Amino acid sequence: MDELILRYLGAFGPASVADIQAWSGLTRLRDVVERLPLRTFRAETGQLLYDLPDAPRPSADTPAPPRFLPEYDNLLLSHRDRTRLNPDNRPVPLPPGQGASTGTFLIDGMWHGTWHIRDQTLHIQPFTTLTNADHDALLIEAVQLAAFIAPHTIHDIVVDKPDRLPDRKASVR
Repeated sequence: MDELILRYLGAFGPASVADIQAWSGLTRLRDVVERLPLRTFRAETGQLLYDLPDAPRPSADTPAPPRFLPEYDNLLLSHRDRTRLNPDNRPVPLPPGQGASTGTFLIDGMWHGTWHIRDQTLHIQPFTTLTNADHDALLIEAVQLAAFIAPHTIHDIVVDKPDRLPDRKASVR
């Protein structure tokens, strides 16, 4: 049990006991967590969070680059309280049937939209209007994603406006 909790915190910490229980499906973990040699923090809400004592801790003003997450990514699914990543409490896109077909993306560590590939086009759907700097940084990351998914293929990258009207388009090799 100790190793399970330490691995979880290594991937998703800092986290509350409720976060660990939501991810693992196990209950009554408070005693286990409290006996481990962990560092504690208070969230802005006052909630007690635990983390590995030697985990890296960048300062609060350190920007996090945009990141594209795949379908069913554990980052959005592994917390009971998802407001630290998803302040608007949007439902994580998990369509029924054949599985998810929509990835998500983060800007500055927060969930800002979804993405999918259709007909050699990477479609990026932000929830809100992006700043020019965020848009440009997201496009740089999108180029790398497209090259990773299908090297030697020309992809279009489309960043839609929040109302799904096409915004800017770029071809990528």
